[in-house]
Amino acid sequence: MTPNNSKLGLVQVFWGNGKGKTTSAFGTALRACGNGYRVHLVQFMKNGADSLEEQIPGEIKALEKFPNFTYKRFGMDGWVLKKPTENQIKSTQEALEHVKESLKNEEIDILIADEILYAVQLGLLTENQIIELIDRKPEKKELILTGSHQPMPSIFEKADLVTEVKKIKHPYDKGILARKGIEY
Repeated sequence: MTPNNSKLGLVQVFWGNGKGKTTSAFGTALRACGNGYRVHLVQFMKNGADSLEEQIPGEIKALEKFPNFTYKRFGMDGWVLKKPTENQIKSTQEALEHVKESLKNEEIDILIADEILYAVQLGLLTENQIIELIDRKPEKKELILTGSHQPMPSIFEKADLVTEVKKIKHPYDKGILARKGIEY
């Protein structure tokens, strides 16, 4: 049974150059699932990358144990390095369409669009497309957007919560790569 979602309906944004944007969204998903909310995760640009991300990350494996958690991952042709490939553009558009459909799905209480703001930063989507998503969001559905190292004031203006995750120091700067079970 889903809890009374009369208090849902906010737009949350996690952005910045620090580690923890996706992790913050997953923390919210864990808390929400534990309280009976139905959470759907849509990951932009995190499937098909030639890296550790092409595996199902530990946080998804853990959340899959909840019957009220679902997800779909999108991505093709590795990371966007300079100019996006046709496949990357197509995959991003498919992810956006999936988010739009998920907003209409009454079986979802909380929708997480992970890395969608990076898609804007990389020129795969526009800020106006994100604003349109926010404007389309049903009143009682929570929407969480993550990604981007660049501020997006017009999106921030529409959001109810904006958290900047700021890097002060990171092990990567010393050559320490992402570690299984810690960063992924």
